[in-house]
Amino acid sequence: MQDFSIFTDGAARGNPGPAAAAFLLVQNEKLLHKQNFFLGNRTNNQAEYQAIIKALEVAKGYTKDSIVLFSDSELVIKQLKGEYKVKSPHLRTLNHEVITQIKYFSSVKFIHAPRTNSWIKKADKLCNVLLNQLEK
Repeated sequence: MQDFSIFTDGAARGNPGPAAAAFLLVQNEKLLHKQNFFLGNRTNNQAEYQAIIKALEVAKGYTKDSIVLFSDSELVIKQLKGEYKVKSPHLRTLNHEVITQIKYFSSVKFIHAPRTNSWIKKADKLCNVLLNQLEK
């Protein structure tokens, strides 16, 4: 069985403010795909959700099997697990999109990862590379 993991991060300078998202798709500790992208003006939480949405879209090209998705956003992970209600209308739409996308896979497990996780650090760096370019 192939072990697919996704590590995501979203960041905004200001909240809302210029935002970026990034993800890494990893199989058995080997990086398969990484991507970062600008989002325009968004909140941190919107950026976190956008990273997850794009990561799941890309993961569909690699597998239909189970995926473990890691994020350092406790709020977003708890919302996706149904432990927190999604009160914000702009997050509710994004949450629904993730829930719809995960039906493609045999299973998706959401895990809150510390910011010290080496893969999360790489995703964070990808976000900051883009946001730093905006400030030049």
